[in-house]
Amino acid sequence: MTERKEHIKNILSLLPDTPGVYQYFDKEGKIIYVGKAKNLKRRVSSYFNKIHDSAKTNILVKNICDIKYIVVKSEEDALHLENSLIKEYKPRYNVLLKDDKTYPWITIRNEHFPRIFLTRKVIKDGSKYYGPYANVHLAKTVLELIRNLYPIRTCHLALTPENIRKKKFKVCLQYHIKNCKGPCEGLECEGNYMEYISQIRQILNGNTQQLCEYLVEQMKKLSDELKFEEAQTIKEKFLLIEKYRAKSVIVSSTIHNIDVFSYDEEENAAYVNYLHVRNGSIVQSFTIEYKKRLEEEKEYILGLGIAELQSRFKSESKEIIVPFLPNLEFENKTFIVPQRGDKRKLLEISEQNVKQYKIDKLKNAEKMNPEQKSVRLMKEIQKELGLDKLPMHIECFDNSNIQGSHAVAACVVFRKAKPSKKEYRKYIIKTVEGPDDYASMQEVVRRRYQRLLNEGSGLPDLIITDGGKGQMEVVRQIVEDELHLSIPIAGLAKDSRHRTSELLFGFPPLVIGIKQQTPLFHLLEHIQNEVHRFAIQFHRDKRSKSQTASVLDSVKGIGTQTKNKLLTHYKSVKRIQNAPFEELAALIGSAKARLLVSTLSKKE
Repeated sequence: MTERKEHIKNILSLLPDTPGVYQYFDKEGKIIYVGKAKNLKRRVSSYFNKIHDSAKTNILVKNICDIKYIVVKSEEDALHLENSLIKEYKPRYNVLLKDDKTYPWITIRNEHFPRIFLTRKVIKDGSKYYGPYANVHLAKTVLELIRNLYPIRTCHLALTPENIRKKKFKVCLQYHIKNCKGPCEGLECEGNYMEYISQIRQILNGNTQQLCEYLVEQMKKLSDELKFEEAQTIKEKFLLIEKYRAKSVIVSSTIHNIDVFSYDEEENAAYVNYLHVRNGSIVQSFTIEYKKRLEEEKEYILGLGIAELQSRFKSESKEIIVPFLPNLEFENKTFIVPQRGDKRKLLEISEQNVKQYKIDKLKNAEKMNPEQKSVRLMKEIQKELGLDKLPMHIECFDNSNIQGSHAVAACVVFRKAKPSKKEYRKYIIKTVEGPDDYASMQEVVRRRYQRLLNEGSGLPDLIITDGGKGQMEVVRQIVEDELHLSIPIAGLAKDSRHRTSELLFGFPPLVIGIKQQTPLFHLLEHIQNEVHRFAIQFHRDKRSKSQTASVLDSVKGIGTQTKNKLLTHYKSVKRIQNAPFEELAALIGSAKARLLVSTLSKKE
């Protein structure tokens, strides 16, 4: 250990006060961390002259057995070198770029009568590549627009002048349906074809404004020459491009060649989104993800993302819009943190893109593992309410009565954030007279948990009442004061329109802020709607049975079968009362009909 300390101390004494990249090695000679520094001596020494707040950083320092460094001219050079070394060696403690997807590009092939198509492989053969497109649907939409506008060939033939001259090829179906003009048989000259390619390059570069102006000039020229059919063809192209421009994001005609970067993060991951704006339009959008290892600062990761994406897209933009300043300096670059105006709108669009990337990633993960969504929702509830454990088992109560009559209650059970309908329970209020919701709630909660205790069944991790502070307090009195149970209790209150509005927790109850239209809000809304539906349905069933029982069940000599026959035929007691005797006799027999009519007339 002393030998290791002496070795490192000796290296620290030799470090220069210049920009550079440092590498840490473990006892097996493996690179475990790569970093960049504006001042190598000051940065590297800082690892060894104090105890760090991060436990991971302290573990890293204990594992360092050797240090190597590379001196460079500027901090920007150091950042690029650091980026390439991290990609090559994937050190254990470094932020890692997660880039397991190969994104599509649109390529214009370097050949006679160039083809245009989607590809996921970039080959250095002189072809021109546009992208990559983070959204394959967008790439296909652009390609579809191009093919609607221009008769570009889709075949794989080698259309060299020699092969065309020797008449090696024949026109295909694409020629006959007018998607291609037959360059394979020499029916179209290469000069005209390359004019299409020139216009397509403008679309792919985002220069649609210039192309539209050119098409308008061509249209007017053809009209002046009385070539109306050809002018109409140009007009159709113009309208297609205008439609495409309307769907794309037009920022401002005064904004040219600007890069926009936004940042977002969660516990173990960070995300950087990149937008490139050319001629007032957003022409590229891309998001990368980093896996965090040592609680790196957001300013550092943003700088890493800027270097990576500008290098990847070969961007030469001098003006860069960011949400905050990265902790590095780039030569000949100007960073802007906008507060308002078009540039602020651009930053907001970038932020929307990075949030959408996180949502899409989450949805894909949940498709692969359906249980993941339930666990995430339970973790959110646990975090919001400060629970000791995940609320795997949730129970919710609600009462239902009309002016105290037919008072009932219901309990619904959710396990792993999903309804467990076989465990739903209905309760007829037995000890409470009149409309007393608090006393009814206490009776039901007492009966529910006393029974679970007697049976030795599992108790819930969270109780939710369909009501506010009053309902929570009466439930607490039974659960804690009477039964001496320690179960967290929450309340779901509704607004004036009877919609879920707020979650209450704690004693005295406090409002827990849950953003509406989030998955967690929808889960709570589902629980509240489900218990309300179940209680109301039970109350209706009980009331309906009571109404039919009040008359027909009092007729001696008429059993359940006859009663069901009458209700099925007449639908209501009132219709039975108004039915002619002969009709009743035909349905249930004369004797029963006389008993029924006699009893009903007495009731009236």
